Amino acid sequence: MEIERKFLVKKLPDRLKDFPSCEIEQAYLNRRPVLRIRKADTRYILTMKGDGVLAHEEYELLMDEESYRHLLTKADGRIITKRRYKIPYQGYTIELDIFSGCMEGLVLAEVEFPSVEEAESFTPPAWFHKDVTSDPRYRNAVMAYGGTDPA
Repeated sequence: MEIERKFLVKKLPDRLKDFPSCEIEQAYLNRRPVLRIRKADTRYILTMKGDGVLAHEEYELLMDEESYRHLLTKADGRIITKRRYKIPYQGYTIELDIFSGCMEGLVLAEVEFPSVEEAESFTPPAWFHKDVTSDPRYRNAVMAYGGTDPA
């Protein structure tokens, strides 16, 4: 089970380059269920996500580069690229995504939680802006398909 909240970002945090980061490229093979392939530096992952907004099932399988490249030719919609920074905050990890390519200029922060209660009681840092967890426009799968929600 993945439980996460997503936020737009007002401004980038100080010392951003001090935090670990990786380049991510991802594409989608299916909308329902969501099937995603991702390259994160040198790791290749196939992900299936279930329905849900704040909480949903998620399964990940590692694959090799050859399989990733093969599936990438079968992807629907746009390929999303971003740099992801991992920033510790109050016992959680903020995943700050700075998008490039077709989503240039978009900056989102996601925080995963062990429970719905912790997610709902989370107080974000001052550099966060609007909570967009429930806004389908900010789901990566929706963005990859040009802004249309399959729901």
